[in-house]
Amino acid sequence: MQDMTDFAALAAGTDHRRQSFGLTERRAALSALERALRTNRSAIHDALRADLGRDAAETDLVELLPILTEISHTRSSLRRWMRPRRAAPTLAMLGTSARLVPEAKGVVLILAPWNFPLMLCLAPLVSALAAGNAAVVKPSELTPATGALLARLVAEALPADLVRVALGGVEVAQALLEQPFDHIFFTGSPAVGRKVMQAASRHLTPVTLELGGKSPVIVGPDADLAQAARWIVWGKVMNAGQVCVGPDHVFVHSSRMADLRAALMAEFARQGGDIPRIANPRHHARLVALAQDAADKGAVVTPFGPDDPADLRLAPRLIEGQGAAMMVATEEIFGPLLPLIPFDDVSQVIARITAAPKPLALYIFARDRGLVDLVTSRTSSGSVGVNLTVMTFSHGNLPFGGVGNSGMGAAHGLAGFETFSHLKPVLRNWASPLPLVFPPYGARVRRLIGTMVRWL
Repeated sequence: MQDMTDFAALAAGTDHRRQSFGLTERRAALSALERALRTNRSAIHDALRADLGRDAAETDLVELLPILTEISHTRSSLRRWMRPRRAAPTLAMLGTSARLVPEAKGVVLILAPWNFPLMLCLAPLVSALAAGNAAVVKPSELTPATGALLARLVAEALPADLVRVALGGVEVAQALLEQPFDHIFFTGSPAVGRKVMQAASRHLTPVTLELGGKSPVIVGPDADLAQAARWIVWGKVMNAGQVCVGPDHVFVHSSRMADLRAALMAEFARQGGDIPRIANPRHHARLVALAQDAADKGAVVTPFGPDDPADLRLAPRLIEGQGAAMMVATEEIFGPLLPLIPFDDVSQVIARITAAPKPLALYIFARDRGLVDLVTSRTSSGSVGVNLTVMTFSHGNLPFGGVGNSGMGAAHGLAGFETFSHLKPVLRNWASPLPLVFPPYGARVRRLIGTMVRWL
């Protein structure tokens, strides 16, 4: 979208969409998007291989499958989601009826990152279309092949007065943020999220911010270590660890430290052969610097496989002996580096988690329900996963989102539909007795009001 008048064209169609973009039309748009994805599956594989060096099977698993699942779930649930919802009257509202009517917000902006460049563009778009909105989608300029393919797919599948794709760099994003969108959905870092929120404030535009953070893992003394290692390593090798809900670091009970280390080493050897490359030279250099800083400050850094700097390939690394002064202790890693930190009492871990910015996810591996409940109740995070990692992102009937530094608002399923909707209250009077206490406040009216105060 090179010309910002495109926003005006989409905005001009808002009233028409409210009249004509109903259940049938929304389902048709979702079906058209699904057909485009299925028809262009090979092209999607090629684009993600060009941008991220990702294997086709992993692209199917982490890009296509989540989008297709979201489309299917949304399409089958949409009639129920769009239906007005009754609200029971309170005592003061006797004689009235109330309902909430979902209303499209209008024209929304979706700003997507580079780590899952297809899925993180289209998953919020599915929710936006389901809610009846038009949308401008801005993919990351760091994944140009996927961005170009997305622009073509959207243009072929959906009308230009419904969805447009804006290609370009930071200057395009900044120009878009100057427009008075009705909602902005941003996925990215907390630093950029603050800038998006600041820009949105000029128009009082509501925002959903899907950010990140250092998502910790706790491995309890009774954990199934084979299960824990399998899930932790998968979260670290998937997309080369460039996952917003990926496990950042692991707290393990001291009695299980050696055994977990051995299990992790075996899993890295088993799963680590098909890791995509790091997205860009700057991010690759940052990860190398994190590992080197840890080694320079006394940590033991164990690589699992060779590096290929020319192709931006970075082997997974286990980091033991992390100190508070190390960069891996404070920076979100967002890559295949895994600090392993022993603990003796879970209260120590809870104290460290609560002292840090609130993470997007927290993972617990334990059989002890009491330990799980203790950690869940005494910490704050966007979500909690028990005996798994990453999948808190993928449950269609659970809202996904952060808290505090890890974001605000929610996505996916009904939560995504409501994010892009205004739930408009409609209150209708049938036989409200309230006029009996309208002014003037004579003796009878005062007695009635007094009776109401005593009853309520």
